[in-house]
Amino acid sequence: MVPRYARPAMTAIWEPEARYRIWFEIEAHATDKMGELGVVPASAGKALWDWWATNPAIDVAAIDAIEAVTKHDVIAFLTWVAKQVGDEARFMHQGMTSSDVLDTTLAVQLARAADLLIADIDALLAALKKRALEHRHTPTIGRSHGIHAEPTTFGKKLAEAYAEFSRNRARLVAARAEIATCAISGAVGTFANIDPAVEEYVAEKLGLAVEPVSTQVIPRDRHAMFFATLAVIASSIERLATEIRHLQRTEVLEAEEYFSPGQKGSSAMPHKRNPVLTENLTGLARMVRSAAVPALENVALWHERDISHSSVERFIGPDATITLDFALARLTGVIDKLLIYPERMQKNLDRMGGLVHSQRVLLALTQAGVSREDAYRLVQRNAMKVWESDGRLSLLELLKADSEVAAKLSPGQLEESFGLDYHFAEVDRIFARVFGE
Repeated sequence: MVPRYARPAMTAIWEPEARYRIWFEIEAHATDKMGELGVVPASAGKALWDWWATNPAIDVAAIDAIEAVTKHDVIAFLTWVAKQVGDEARFMHQGMTSSDVLDTTLAVQLARAADLLIADIDALLAALKKRALEHRHTPTIGRSHGIHAEPTTFGKKLAEAYAEFSRNRARLVAARAEIATCAISGAVGTFANIDPAVEEYVAEKLGLAVEPVSTQVIPRDRHAMFFATLAVIASSIERLATEIRHLQRTEVLEAEEYFSPGQKGSSAMPHKRNPVLTENLTGLARMVRSAAVPALENVALWHERDISHSSVERFIGPDATITLDFALARLTGVIDKLLIYPERMQKNLDRMGGLVHSQRVLLALTQAGVSREDAYRLVQRNAMKVWESDGRLSLLELLKADSEVAAKLSPGQLEESFGLDYHFAEVDRIFARVFGE
């Protein structure tokens, strides 16, 4: 985790003290249920919670010092708690294995992280919707292969992003449900030394589902799906960031990141206003995606368990969620403050002498009885003249002067083919599909 790209709420989930607090809750709830079942004295759970009620500080350094000797993190924690609680603490962890605590804790952390990420996406969706509605009918040029294609609206561009992040939200909700499972089933998942009722009780207390069948660990396909979902969201962030970066290019300049008072764009060139935020988002997206492959590789563990996944998850759990949280918040700020230039969009629309209307003329000619092949030939031979003139010639005027075209389409019919409104007739329907309005 790099502090530069971290926000406090998400970072707090992964702090050692937060992890130990979840460990304690798992152990204490399990001890409560075992007391109810008569496996341990009922006083054991009470002793744990009585100590917890004093709101004790978790001495991370002391636990680390014990681990330096035991070489085992869960044993170190249990040893430290026993010193604080006293004799009754010996009844903790009855019939449990370390992974019961570790895997259930990771499920809690990832579920909490997902809750923050879902809230982040909600904020981004709100910003996208606001700006999309604002520019629903703002004409701009659509591009394919980076080349002018046909007119669209800037609001529709943002509606596309809104729809994509709506899908991402649904994916993340599903991934959260998949990852949020509790396993307290013993050394190889057979419940040989612990009652399944303990697992059910702890799961309920922590807001988790019961893992239907575990080995010594929760199956890692769940985690792979979770991190793959984060990777898809990161890719969507990069897609929108890349669009903004292209639109901010000097030759295009249809939109740009907000440039605050006192901001500097270059140490050498005072005129520069660079798309630094969206460039940064492109890089952060790469880092989030980098967690997907090791998460997939974690699925194949030896037999009932090995620990090859453990070190990986100590990295990717915090890093991917903290980075994605930051990236979503940054993208929301970019969209909310995005500077949008409708006049420049119109200027670019007009840049190539009406070439963007070529398909309408093609269709009009076919409707007038010309074969598609001949219609394409007639429009293209005039369009290429405009292209080679760098837009200085007018496609409309060339078509009017073309005797073969003029024999089929009147000047009025040609002029009708060069109107923008035709392209936007269904924009409101698209918005109704996306926003439900």
